[in-house]
Amino acid sequence: MPRTTQPAPPRSRQRRALLLGGLAAPLATPGTAQVAPQAPAKVLRVMFNSAETSFDPARISDLYSRTVTAHIFESLYGYDHLARPARVVPRLADGMPEHNADFTVWTVKLKTGIVFADDPVFGGKPRPLVAADVAYGFLRAADPANKSSFASEVESWGLRGLNARRKAAMAPGTRFDYDTPLEGIQLLDAHTLRFVLDKPRPRFLTKLTFNSILPAQAREVVEHYGETIGEHPVGTGPFKLKQWVRGSKIVLERNPQFRELRYDAQPAADDADGHALLARFKGRRLPMVDQVEVAIIEENQPQWLSFLNGEIDALVANVGSVPLEFAPLAVPNGRLAPNLARRGVQLHRNLRADSALLFFNMDDPVVGGLAPEKVALRRALSLAYDADREIRLVRRGQAVPAQSPVMPGTRGYDPAFRSAMSAYDPARARALLDLYGYVDRDGDGFRELPDGRPLVLQMSTEPEQIYRLFNDVWRRCLLAIGVRCEFRIAQWPTNLKSAQGGTLQMWMLGDSAAEPDGQDALRRWYGPESGQGNLARFRLPAFDAIMDRMQTLPDGPERDALFLECKKLAAAYMPYKVLVHRIANELLHPWVGGYRRAPFWNDWWHMVDVDPALRAAHG
Repeated sequence: MPRTTQPAPPRSRQRRALLLGGLAAPLATPGTAQVAPQAPAKVLRVMFNSAETSFDPARISDLYSRTVTAHIFESLYGYDHLARPARVVPRLADGMPEHNADFTVWTVKLKTGIVFADDPVFGGKPRPLVAADVAYGFLRAADPANKSSFASEVESWGLRGLNARRKAAMAPGTRFDYDTPLEGIQLLDAHTLRFVLDKPRPRFLTKLTFNSILPAQAREVVEHYGETIGEHPVGTGPFKLKQWVRGSKIVLERNPQFRELRYDAQPAADDADGHALLARFKGRRLPMVDQVEVAIIEENQPQWLSFLNGEIDALVANVGSVPLEFAPLAVPNGRLAPNLARRGVQLHRNLRADSALLFFNMDDPVVGGLAPEKVALRRALSLAYDADREIRLVRRGQAVPAQSPVMPGTRGYDPAFRSAMSAYDPARARALLDLYGYVDRDGDGFRELPDGRPLVLQMSTEPEQIYRLFNDVWRRCLLAIGVRCEFRIAQWPTNLKSAQGGTLQMWMLGDSAAEPDGQDALRRWYGPESGQGNLARFRLPAFDAIMDRMQTLPDGPERDALFLECKKLAAAYMPYKVLVHRIANELLHPWVGGYRRAPFWNDWWHMVDVDPALRAAHG
């Protein structure tokens, strides 16, 4: 799955918890034959802490919708559920791809016999997967009409002819050409694709794992449903959409057309837990559950109570781990609370491959730009911020300070690296502001701009209580250096839309790794992605040149040195203040088996089992 913008802390809007119980079984009528009871359906009940938006892979940018589509659609490749470090494995592909010596040509064969989930568009006949369906997913991401958040990423791969076709479709009155053969995505036969790139891409394989963004899609389904395609996801994956109550409830059911797929994995030789899971589940047909029910619970207390009451089975990272204010109750001193341990609750605690960060709009007349005084202002604001206070008071100790954009567990991350990104030095911040003319000219205790106009920052935020806590930390830190800050409150989707439009000055958000390579996170600093993944609109030719070079190099010392250069430039120009890497506290009830935290992907619902009898025994 690709990098996806998300709220920095967990969400906490007022919303009732959704109870996902079933109806009682009807009583038998006297005199009628008794029918042997069927085994109870296995239902996995999870939650999101923010609402979904759509289930059209080409048009969604939120993590929650992508988590759903990751279980409906499939890509050519995915990840081994148990292997650590991550290992790419075939999904729709029949084996690993072939590539030429310089990694510019990649050839992939598809498995035969795979069909899409049934849909009325298919007229009651099985619809087999073909190579054109995979190509169509790539083309939809490039089509300007879809406004895909992933379009600039696809552009950066240099699929020959695709960028020119995308540019031609931007002309008024012009539609994207889906039909003319494309050199960059060739259909060699019904089950073979060839990708031709303009430059070497040694890690192109990981791009073929993005099942929630670039999945195989049946063109006739998309064209039939048109603008409502987001309500009618039809894929080849283990589940299909059964019910959707927007912002409240999502139900997936087992896809009857899903091919026979058995549980298998290759955990590391010294991974005892992985081998125990493999021994327990190896050979089981997937998915192991019949249904997945997702409740949208945006307020923290109902999330916690819903888990304690057994109304949801798991609190897991990215979409809703243990709410911060309840972490001291759930995991005091980093250990599972005794009352939860007695109930058999499982704890998975880990440092996440993610970041919480604040961006400065580089096009903003106050905080933006590359002029020395503008760079000095951003660096001073960074030095004034006490991330340790945020971790202690707001995050309840469930984070570590960030030193760079590169996330834990990804290539390029160095736990020993230190930079000004995490430095807290208000005295130095005040001296820097003084040096560049941000001084208090009228004696009111607040600084003015170098030209004498008032210096007033505008930070966008959300209405929930936890954001008030974040705002209070920022307010205190900025007051300590004589800087005013106003907080503009709006709902998170509204802020995201405004950020994409370039109208926010400053905003906190979160970022999660999408693949094992750390360059993915650096794309937020990449000029060609300005206004898309790069919400700060940072454009520095020197940085872009390093990024382009990194794309073409194989992993090794030369590329690692370029990671270091990018980290230094990120801290020097400070278009983003990377705040923390978060710690995930994930809880699962004992009746859920087989869970293992996925570092870079979010399709796991089909890999776990639920024991209804054990659930019933726990009341």
